[in-house]
Order: sequence, then structure tokens, then C-alpha cells
Amino acid sequence: MSDLSLLMLGVLTAGQTSPPSNLPEPPVVQSDREIQQLKTENFSEISPPAEITPPEFMPSDSTAEAMTAPVNDQYQNLLNKNPKNTSSNNSLNQESQIPAETTPEISPAVQLPISPESPAAPEFSDTIESDDQMSQVTSVSQLDDVQPNDWAFGALQSLVERYGCITGHNNGKYLGNSAVNRYEFAHSLNICLNQIQELITKTQGNTVSQADLDQIQRLQIEFQKELQEVAQRVDVLENKNIELKSHQFSTTTRLFGQAIFSLQGTNTTNVDLFPRDGVPERQGKTNLTFTNGVQLTLATSFTGKDLLITGLSAGNLGSNASLISHNMGRLSFESNTENGVVINDLSYRFLLADNLGIVVGSSGVNAATTFRGINPLEGSGDGAISQFGQRNPILNIGNGTGGIGFDWEISDRISLQGVYSSEIASFPGNANLAGLFGGRYSAGAQLTLAPTDNLDIGIHYIYSHSPNDLLGTGIGDAQLISPFAPTTAFNTHAVGATIAWRLNDHLQLGGWGGFSTSKPANLSGSVETTNWMVFAALPNLGKAGNLGGILVGQPPKISSSNLPDGYNFPNFSNGGTPGGRSDTSLHIELFYRAQLNDRLSLTPGLLVVFNPDHNAANDPLIVGALRAAFRF
Repeated sequence: MSDLSLLMLGVLTAGQTSPPSNLPEPPVVQSDREIQQLKTENFSEISPPAEITPPEFMPSDSTAEAMTAPVNDQYQNLLNKNPKNTSSNNSLNQESQIPAETTPEISPAVQLPISPESPAAPEFSDTIESDDQMSQVTSVSQLDDVQPNDWAFGALQSLVERYGCITGHNNGKYLGNSAVNRYEFAHSLNICLNQIQELITKTQGNTVSQADLDQIQRLQIEFQKELQEVAQRVDVLENKNIELKSHQFSTTTRLFGQAIFSLQGTNTTNVDLFPRDGVPERQGKTNLTFTNGVQLTLATSFTGKDLLITGLSAGNLGSNASLISHNMGRLSFESNTENGVVINDLSYRFLLADNLGIVVGSSGVNAATTFRGINPLEGSGDGAISQFGQRNPILNIGNGTGGIGFDWEISDRISLQGVYSSEIASFPGNANLAGLFGGRYSAGAQLTLAPTDNLDIGIHYIYSHSPNDLLGTGIGDAQLISPFAPTTAFNTHAVGATIAWRLNDHLQLGGWGGFSTSKPANLSGSVETTNWMVFAALPNLGKAGNLGGILVGQPPKISSSNLPDGYNFPNFSNGGTPGGRSDTSLHIELFYRAQLNDRLSLTPGLLVVFNPDHNAANDPLIVGALRAAFRF
């Protein structure tokens, strides 16, 4: 494996987008019903997850690395998650430090053991107000220059040559042969006096000639005022530095942002709402729309080995699922908050050991933001334009927002991530519908392998409990029973794998597959779903920084359902008898990201879904989008 990153930020972040969960209510057949379910239970005060779709967790490598300083090359994934990295070992250095400006330590008018007539330097109080001190310092412009032919210039030059007393300062060189102001001269003189003082103290012998001591005494008397000024300026700067440090919240908080503008639309399609006779009952129409979304992420480090992530988002791009009666045209950058600002991430990430990172938070903690990203085409602002193209859909199961996770580096080529996440962890009113251990929650793990330098593999497992019949993948068959049957709780086990193979710097191939089995709590039988995707990533296509993508796959599909009669979703319009979907949807997507500069990218994309909603009676769905993403 390459270097690990503890974020991302999922994101510093460049990190990953937490999966959108709920969809607008379509007519008759609801592909996702969480919001309506909460309304019927009088929980209108709960913000549905669809309204707090988190933006990308962390910025790109270049931005995040500008924030961080290298500390630990071997473990940093949870601190800055970056799904766009072509390797599973997304590497972002964790120690966030803003270097402080340092000022040379200068003693006021250093007193050498010479004659009793040597001038004494005044003492300065540490309690003097810094602003008043600075106003009392003589302006350099009021000082006369010291010329190369002045006796003082030659005297200091001879001391430098004999004692090397400016070694380590000013690149070890004197001021040259040009005129300098008296303050600059006094600064060099003070350094030289300190060095000679240290030399005398160390040797405890007569290492300085009497002639040189006389010259030093004369220089001290001549530049007494300027030497005092040097000391006073240092005191002022030190006091200001102490005051700044005592009033700072953090020296390592950085702001990252992303703004997305999108022009998108779909074709007019005939939709078969009741798949009994293969006759469409309605026509799905959407307008050409121009939308926006913005996300702001504050990344704060207190120790250099931790990150507090605070994410805010706002936007007006919602799903068109209610207009086309299924969810297979969803876009990766949907973030419909009706332009209101919401908190989409509030998590703390830290190292528990050199090879073990922990993430805990009330928002932004789920499998998608904790597991290491394998798919090089992931990214709401600069990756695939579809929601399905982001990641294996089983990682979205559970709609998690708040919880705890870990990332354990077992070896250079093996790591293990785990997470427990609740959908609405903050709501205390009903343990059956919400809370940390109530309502919808999930737990999962991913084993991340890099058997070779150009091959990354992720093996996923997710367990989820749902208080109703919704799987929560956000795409494809997310509803487990007939809409005409009474709702019931389900427990789901899902397994899958994702692989990415880097053939060279310009071509990567990969794909994923997923399988889930869901058992109802109070009924016999089970529901099984499958999904798959293959992709080709074309980095640097046409120009360094550009990215092309080709994706072909099958969204989640109920392959088998053997619940009691009346409960099975595939045949809901024909008595709800057992059986799986008879038809299969095929998702084909093309996009090209043109990186215009370091901050701006423009991505035209097109996706076509054949047999949408796994129904051959439905017309093919065509979605086009032009996405402009600004990073700052």
C-alpha cells in the first residue's frame, strides 16, 4: 500500500459524499418512503436525510497537502479522506501546522567584562502595552546611515573577521560594503557582542585582546541608543506573540470550499406504473434546470494528529425521481436544502495509536466516509455525474449520519475499517424510529488490500436494521415490500467487493458487485438484491488533470423475494406473489472533466438507463448534465 490518510476531510475533503437517502414521493409506487413515514409518526421536526445530503468530505490532494505538514507517512486515512485518489490508500499528511514567524533572540546591549565605564543597558518591563511600546520606538528613517568609510563600520568588520561573530546570522556574511542605517548596524553589532560574550564565557581566558575590548566599548557607547531600541523591539514582538498565542482558538484551522453550478435535464419518458400488462400509464417529464450547491469545510487540528471537521452545505438541486417515478436518474451532486444552510459534517478524527485512527461525530460518519475509497471516479464535484457511479450501493445501506468508526493499518498492504452509524442519532422521542441505537442503524467493516502497487481491493460487509421496509441504498430497488402491504421492520446483511487496477498513468479499470439479503422481523421469507458495475477511468485525458470516465452497470435489483403473498414488491400490482424482477435495468454513463485551472473544472456528462425501474415497458431514460465546480 501507499501512504495512508487518517479525514478526508472523506474527505478533508476532498472526502466522500455521504449517500443521499430519501427521495421525493412518486405517485403510487414509492421508491423511498422515509420522509413520509416520519410525517405519519408526527416527527415533522426531524430533518430528513435527503435535506442534509453532505457534500464531498475533503478537498483534493493538492489543497489538503497545502494545509498539512508531513508527520506520519504510514497512517492518516481517517484524518483526511480523499475518495478521488486512484489508490485505496488515500494519503494526506495529517499534521496541520501553521509555522510561526521567528525573531532572532537579541540581548539588550550585551555587557562584556571590560572597564567599569561601560554603559549599562536599561531594563524593560514585560508589562508595557505593546501598542504603546511600538509607538515609542524611534523610526528607522530618523537614523543617520553608517557609511563603509566610517570608523564604526570598519571596527565591526574587523571584529567579524577575527571572531566570526556573525556566523549563523545573515547567511554568515557581514552587511557588505554599502551604507546601512544605524538600526541595521546596531542589530549586527548586538549579534556580534553576544557571540563574543559567549566566547569569553566558554573559554574563561584572555581570548579577546585589549585593543578589541576598547573598540567594543567605544561601539557600545556610540550606539547605546540603537542597541536599546533593538532590545525594545524584540520585547514588543515577544509580548505580541505571547498575546496572540493566548487568544488563539487554533493555529491550524483551514477553510475549504466547493461551489457547483449545474445545467441538467432529461428526456420525456413513458412510465409503466403498474407492471401487469406492459402498458405505460403516465408520461414522465422534467424541465431543463439550472441549479447550484455550495459546501464549506473547516478543518481544525489541536495536536497535529487530529482533525475536527465542520461541514456546511446549501443547495437547490433535488432529485427528479418524483417526476419519472423511479430513482435511477439521480445525480451525484444533489443537495437540496432549499438554499438553506445545514450542518452536513461534525466529526472528530484522531490517532489512538500510530496505526489506529478513530472518527466520532453526530454527522458525517458512515461507511461511505469511513471506508477507504477504491473507485477512482468517486467525487460529487469532480467524479462521475450519477449517484450510482459513486460507489458500491451496499455502502449506502442504513442512511447513517452519526456514530463512530476506525481505520486500522494492519500492514503496509492490509488495513481494516469499521463503522457504526445511526440515521437520526439526535432524536430522543421514539426509540423505534430514531436515536443512536433505535430506528435505522448500520454496522459494517471493509478489508482493504493492495496485493501489488497498482491493484486495490475492498471487501465490504454491512449489517443494517430498518424500522420499515426501506433498504436505503438511494438508487435502484430500495423498497423491499409491496406499497399495499403494512410496513414491517427488516434486518439486512450485505456483502460486496470493489476493485481498481491501474494499468498505467492514463488508464484504470475496475468494478464492483454487491449482494444483500433482508429478513423481515415478523414475517417468513427474505428479499435478496444484487448490483454490479464495471468502469474505465482515463486520467489526464487530453491534458494533465483532466479525467474521462465510462461506466456500465446494473442498479440494485430484487433478484428474489419469497415473502408471504401480498407482501412481495416485484409483483405488487399482481397480488404481491413471490418472485424476483423479470426485467433488468442497464446503466451506461459517459463523462469528461476538463480541469480548466487549479480551481475550476467543467464536466459534461450523459447517462442512459435502459429498462428503467427494471421494467422493459418503460422508455429509456436519458439524463444530461453540465457541471461546473469551483474549489477554494
